Amino acid sequence: MNLLILGGTIFLGRHLVEAARAAGHTITLFNRGQHNPDLFPGVEKLRGDRKTAEGLEALRGRTFDAVIDTCGDVPRIVRASAELLAGSVGHYTFVSSVSAYADFKTPNRDENAPMARTNDPTVEEVTGETYGPLKVLCEEVAEAALPGRVFCVRAGLIVGPHDPTDRFTYWPARIDRVGDALAPGDPSSRVQFIDVRDLAAWMVRAAEVGRTGVYNATGPDYPLTMGEVLGVCCHESDSGANLVWANETFLASQNVEPWSQMPLWVPSSDPDMAGFSAVNCNKAIRDGLTFRPLNDTIRDTLDWAKKRPADHVWRAGVTPAREAELLAAWRTARRV
Repeated sequence: MNLLILGGTIFLGRHLVEAARAAGHTITLFNRGQHNPDLFPGVEKLRGDRKTAEGLEALRGRTFDAVIDTCGDVPRIVRASAELLAGSVGHYTFVSSVSAYADFKTPNRDENAPMARTNDPTVEEVTGETYGPLKVLCEEVAEAALPGRVFCVRAGLIVGPHDPTDRFTYWPARIDRVGDALAPGDPSSRVQFIDVRDLAAWMVRAAEVGRTGVYNATGPDYPLTMGEVLGVCCHESDSGANLVWANETFLASQNVEPWSQMPLWVPSSDPDMAGFSAVNCNKAIRDGLTFRPLNDTIRDTLDWAKKRPADHVWRAGVTPAREAELLAAWRTARRV
């Protein structure tokens, strides 16, 4: 298969390249060359900025069996790429998000759940409020340009080596340090995420067979809890760290932000998020999405994190100093 990847050097993109190479496909990357430009020597690299009118010229006149769009957030930009490629590719994969759904008030939302909408379809600033609605519009313009040829992947939280967000990496790295580790809320609370390598391999297989339609893609294929995740982190690090579980009332009183300061944590007290970590992925699982053991994801993520610079600035989680303050406050609260 002659495969074009829009992006290809950051996180999911680089793992897609690895999966496609392992499967023996010919790969062409199209991006601006601003991130990891020397990655994948020997792979054809086309340069351009899809945000500009002339930025797609390197793709004009080229033909590919399939394209995977890893970095489309604005419908105008996705439309330009999809329309240009419509006559020269057989299959178009668009990476969307479960954030495309209107809400998460109930568990088990499948691909037919109501979608997020914006009152201003011309908006192009990507924020927490516009991200989901913009993804919906991107899905629609891709399908309009290539009707019946689009594979739309509504991914959940993607985790694993080379994740720039730290939204999962925080936990294996934090628990690898000794001492008490602040853990959020109820250990039995549900969590969902997918190893980037599992997602990438499934997407490449889908492109091979020309799979189309909309699919939720997160995991695993069994109910997973926060306690289980952090327990495996403890096992894989062998650090002897002690988990200290602080309840939601305390964390709220200390202005601890769910998800960003305590990654993976979504308060059970928030009725609007009751289904956030219980998205229905049965369709994808029936059509070949598989999941590696959690131990492998945590161990490989930790091994990669240890190789980063010592002065790495974390994008998620709490600092050691802030964690120490919270642990002290929690111990005081428990004694009152």
